[in-house]
Amino acid sequence: MAADCGPITQIAWVSTDIDATERLLSGFGAGAWTRLPDTAFGPGMCRYRGEPADFTAHISLSYLADMQLELIQPVTGTSIYTEFLDRSGPGLHHVCFEPPDFDIAIEEAAATGLPVIQDGNIGGTMRFAYIDGAASGVPYIEIAEIGEDMRRFYRYVKDHAQ
Repeated sequence: MAADCGPITQIAWVSTDIDATERLLSGFGAGAWTRLPDTAFGPGMCRYRGEPADFTAHISLSYLADMQLELIQPVTGTSIYTEFLDRSGPGLHHVCFEPPDFDIAIEEAAATGLPVIQDGNIGGTMRFAYIDGAASGVPYIEIAEIGEDMRRFYRYVKDHAQ
């Protein structure tokens, strides 16, 4: 990809036991966790492999210094997270980049043979797209566009983590 993809702002794991993963990462310095249980991703906000998605997941967020940590435990439905568990078991799932231009980053990824596997728009507060990087050693890459309301929430999570 030739686009400026910006910095890596998040590292995420998919887990079958979010409590255990929180405890493990807290032992390495992660701050307090903000849990979002049963987060719903419905057909109006998310697509998986080009089709409307309908799944729920427990999400937990924390920070280690300026790096956001995300934990995802699938609860219902089929998604990129259940696909990952089926393919690899629990583990490191993605790194997230925040490019200056979301649309250009997605176009350039597709032009280099990296199509979007799952994408969504969370009520105008955030757009995200996952591309498959497994062949190059990173299970998935998330490209994100973060709006001001989501930034405020992330500041809350970071303050709570400290």
